[in-house]
This record gives sequence, C-alpha cells and structure tokens, in this order.
Amino acid sequence: MDEDQRRSYWRANTALIRNLLIVWALVSLVFSILLVQPLNAIRFFGVPFGFWMAQQGSILVFVALIFIYAFQMDKLDRKYNLSKQDNKYNIKK
Repeated sequence: MDEDQRRSYWRANTALIRNLLIVWALVSLVFSILLVQPLNAIRFFGVPFGFWMAQQGSILVFVALIFIYAFQMDKLDRKYNLSKQDNKYNIKK
C-alpha cells in the first residue's frame, strides 16, 4: 500500500469513527439526558420513551454501533485490499 492509499484508508477510518461517536453522543447525551423530559411524553412499550432510551435504548444502540463498526471496517479493509492474513501492523512472525 503506497502512502496516498494509506492516508485515504486512515481518513476513511477516522471519518467512520467520528460519525459513530456523533451517534453515540446523540443517543447517550441528547436523547438519554437532555431531552428525557420531552421524550417522556411518548409511551414506548408501556413506559415513557425518555426513560426507555436511558435504560434500554441506549444499550441497544451501543451494541448496534459495535456491529456497524465491525461491518464497515471489514468493507473498508476489502476496498483497500487488506486481509486478515496481511501483516498490516508490521508484526514480525
């Protein structure tokens, strides 16, 4: 992999991480803390939605973010022809 491809790969990697962190912050701070009172006016599975987001919804979103990150990184690795067999971390065997 040449230097331009390496930069492009890491730019895409950091963009993915940034976007997932924005979703994480939105769910954990905005929906579960800042907007909990307005969201409690909505009922979801018989409980106030703000409470549900703080207790269950945020956990489900966090787990989904892990799977999304793994799937997207696998796709990114394939795009740049990096496989699990490649010694991409320069680790001597």
